[in-house]
Amino acid sequence: MTSLSRPRVEFISTILQTVLNLGLLCLGLILVVFLGKETVHLADVLFAPEQTSKYELVEGLVVYFLYFEFIALIVKYFQSGFHFPLRYFVYIGITAIVRLIIVDHKSPLDVLIYSA
Repeated sequence: MTSLSRPRVEFISTILQTVLNLGLLCLGLILVVFLGKETVHLADVLFAPEQTSKYELVEGLVVYFLYFEFIALIVKYFQSGFHFPLRYFVYIGITAIVRLIIVDHKSPLDVLIYSA
């Protein structure tokens, strides 16, 4: 079994890093579009003449922050030399759990388990 030469390994690594960067750039642009759509949705819910659920408004805000945190994670990835800081994943996980606890009220036992 022959090993790959160092220049070939670096070339493959560069190609894969470029593909990853382009994919994350596309994902970031898609998330910006979704963030804009969520902003419009929040404005509709906030300024709607009919009475809307407070849970719907809070859910929209938490989803907004999830989009914002994912975009911040992608920005930080490029700023920190192509590394994902672990604390951003923790922030996203906490926000997702908070959203689940706030929005999912079908089973009180599930809410209790999520909050523990």
